[in-house]
Amino acid sequence: MPEQYLVIMLILAAGAFTQGLTGFGSALVSLPLLVFCLDIRTAVPLSVLHGLLISAFLSLQLRGHLDWHKINPLLAGFLPGVWVGVVFLKKTSQPLFLLTLGVMLVVFALYRLLAHPHPVRLRRIWGVPAGFASGAISAAFSAGGPPSIIYATLTGWNKHEIKATLSIYFFLGGIFTVVAHLAGGIITPEVIRLFAWTGPAALVGVWSGSLLYGRFRTESYLKLVLFALLGMGVLMLVSAVRG
Repeated sequence: MPEQYLVIMLILAAGAFTQGLTGFGSALVSLPLLVFCLDIRTAVPLSVLHGLLISAFLSLQLRGHLDWHKINPLLAGFLPGVWVGVVFLKKTSQPLFLLTLGVMLVVFALYRLLAHPHPVRLRRIWGVPAGFASGAISAAFSAGGPPSIIYATLTGWNKHEIKATLSIYFFLGGIFTVVAHLAGGIITPEVIRLFAWTGPAALVGVWSGSLLYGRFRTESYLKLVLFALLGMGVLMLVSAVRG
């Protein structure tokens, strides 16, 4: 096995572990590291395929908490957002995107951790713009979780509702993203070959993370999610500066 493949496997396994634990974050952890090993136009579709695999695993685990009323507004916005993101991926570089999203994550996470605001219980219609932003970012950079995660943390849902909604939403959204990438010629034979090598490592990672998930109560889980967002925001800022 080429040494580079081993490094990529470890990166993707770490991202999968994070998503197994929190319900999101595989791309936000792995993508800033993958771009040191791969071209962004290889790293992004590879990360998208892994995200689909990971969310499929979690969706099967959490299918008992499925609530289409929670998922539908996110999906309604996600679909048009994906096509915007595919065009963006073909025409842009990543530093400005990472900088903008990194600042947003750090500010939001610090606000939620330090100010302790009460849940605002957003109306479901707010899921549409959150889904649109997630779709565009997912297709362009395979890191579309933050807008939907922020929406979910502001609704007052319990930890099972948050993780189940995000997992099933990411799975369905991932299918549309993969189709869009295939149609746009972004998924290449090299991407598929890398996915075949690294897929088993991601399954081990997500399974390991999901084992720890059950030990958290809702309040502790939300804090874990916010700290994860904070860490991911810092990773994006560092990657943007280096880029």
